[in-house]
Amino acid sequence: MALTASTSGCGIVGGGSPADLDVISVSSPQFRDGDPLPSGYSCKGDLGNPPLRWSGTSGAKSVALVVDDNADGQKAMVHWVVFNIDPNTTELAENGTPRGARQGQTTNGKVGYVPPCQPDDSYRFTVYALNKELDLPQGAPLSESLATIASHTIARGRLTAADIE
Repeated sequence: MALTASTSGCGIVGGGSPADLDVISVSSPQFRDGDPLPSGYSCKGDLGNPPLRWSGTSGAKSVALVVDDNADGQKAMVHWVVFNIDPNTTELAENGTPRGARQGQTTNGKVGYVPPCQPDDSYRFTVYALNKELDLPQGAPLSESLATIASHTIARGRLTAADIE
C-alpha cells in the first residue's frame, strides 16, 4: 500500500484514505472521545500529557503518537510528536513518555508535550502503527517526523477532545 505524506495538522498523517488503514482503538481514563480536555492537561494546568490507552497495533514494528489541534480556518498546531514507541506498549502514563521512545519537534520548535491553550479548538490524540522503527533522531524537525510517520503508517486511531474544560 502506498502512503503519501500530509503535514497539514496531521489529520491523516497516514496519507491516502482512512478507509485504507487498519483501525486502532484509542481511549483515556481522563476523558471520552468528544468530551472537553481536562484543564490540567492544558496550559492552565501542570499535569503534562493525559494518559492514553490503545489497542489494534498487532503486526506493527513501532508506534507513533501525534497530538494536534483542528482549528477551523487556521493552520493546525502540532503539540507533541512521539515515535519509536515499542509495539508491545499499549498505554501512555500521565506526564510520561515510554522508555526508548523519541520525541520530535512541535510546531513551535520545542521537543516534548506542549499543552494546548485555545479553549474552543478540538485536540486530536492520534496513534499510528508503523511498519518499521523510524530512523530519526530525538528532536527531529516536525516536517521530517510527520512525513516519515506518514510513509510508514499501517493503522491509525484517534481520540478527540472537543475544547478545554
